[in-house]
Amino acid sequence: MKTERTKPTAATPFAARESVEQVEEGFALAPRFDADGLIPCITTDAEGGEVLMLGYMNGEALRQTIATGEAHYWSRSRQCLWRKGATSGLIQRVVELRIDDDQDAVWLRVKVAGSGASCHVGYRSCFYRSVALGDSADEPARLVFTESRKCFDPKNVYGDAPNPTQL
Repeated sequence: MKTERTKPTAATPFAARESVEQVEEGFALAPRFDADGLIPCITTDAEGGEVLMLGYMNGEALRQTIATGEAHYWSRSRQCLWRKGATSGLIQRVVELRIDDDQDAVWLRVKVAGSGASCHVGYRSCFYRSVALGDSADEPARLVFTESRKCFDPKNVYGDAPNPTQL
């Protein structure tokens, strides 16, 4: 049974997923969002290549990112759309947006305004610690800081804004 093709519109700029060949080898953006309507997005520095963050996008965040050239995400903790840097000024200008082979993950290469940091804790990258390998399974794994200093003081940048980290 042939499915009717959904034509992209201003409200739905994404193509319908019609075949494996179309998704893997075609020219139309046909993202696959998960059951919560989200797609993971890894964001790296356009110049140095460092991983800055992992975020999630819903359809609107992906549409806004494409339309504006600035990174937009879906905040799972706040349950809302957010433009990265709207509060902090650390706007992520997209240099390149890529989609993976089966169109269920996004990769952004960005230039970050201001201090070049992307982490709400004040570090350049949200991945500012590594996990020590070879530790005993009887104890919690140890974290090792890979960044020695913060790029900014979060209290000065965010003020009284609620911390998005949830316990």
